[in-house]
Amino acid sequence: MTNKKYKHIFFDLDHTLWDFNTSSLYTIKEMFRIFELAAKGVPTHEVFVKEYHIHNDRLWELYRNGELKKEVLSSLRFADTLRNFGISDDILAEKLSDFYLYHSPRNVFLFPNTLETLGYLKKKYSLHIITNGFEEVQHTKLEVSGLRKYFNTVITSEEAGVKKPDRGIFDFAIRKTTALTDESIMVGDDLDVDILGARLAGIDGVYFNPEGKLHNEILDYEINDLNQLQNYF
Repeated sequence: MTNKKYKHIFFDLDHTLWDFNTSSLYTIKEMFRIFELAAKGVPTHEVFVKEYHIHNDRLWELYRNGELKKEVLSSLRFADTLRNFGISDDILAEKLSDFYLYHSPRNVFLFPNTLETLGYLKKKYSLHIITNGFEEVQHTKLEVSGLRKYFNTVITSEEAGVKKPDRGIFDFAIRKTTALTDESIMVGDDLDVDILGARLAGIDGVYFNPEGKLHNEILDYEINDLNQLQNYF
């Protein structure tokens, strides 16, 4: 099917195409083993991951609001996690941060049907990425995974100077791609950040909701598998 209304499809990257949780878990499990965190007093990698996510989510919210620099976020999330286990070691935290930032974008895990769907859409639409992730990390993910070839343009929040859901990043993306808002649509997993953020800029949305999260929004489209995009586009 071809949806003649749209010419440009914008995608979020993490949690939409790139299976961030699986990649992150794999990387942290390797980190736990290599840095012998069990011998340092961390009971299991599962416990470490749970505490890490609490700190990472909290600090990412500050980063997204412009209250924290990415360099601070990168190491502080590990320093705070280690402190939960009575480990005050900033040098170790820096090593964990460096390990994570290098290896996580190279541990490739994509959502089912990602490549097949992008290959299908690429024949008919201009495809673009809009991401809040760290610029160098996101570009590495795209290159290592083979995703980059499907996209005309990659817009990062660092380049745009603002982060989703600020409409500024969507306006920036429209200008950079010379697209028209009424010919564009955003695909993403975060209802507030991706879909409602795009709506503020006059861009339609496809909510990727593989976990079936409940909500009360009236949406343009909602899918739980990427291959469902082929039904609409």
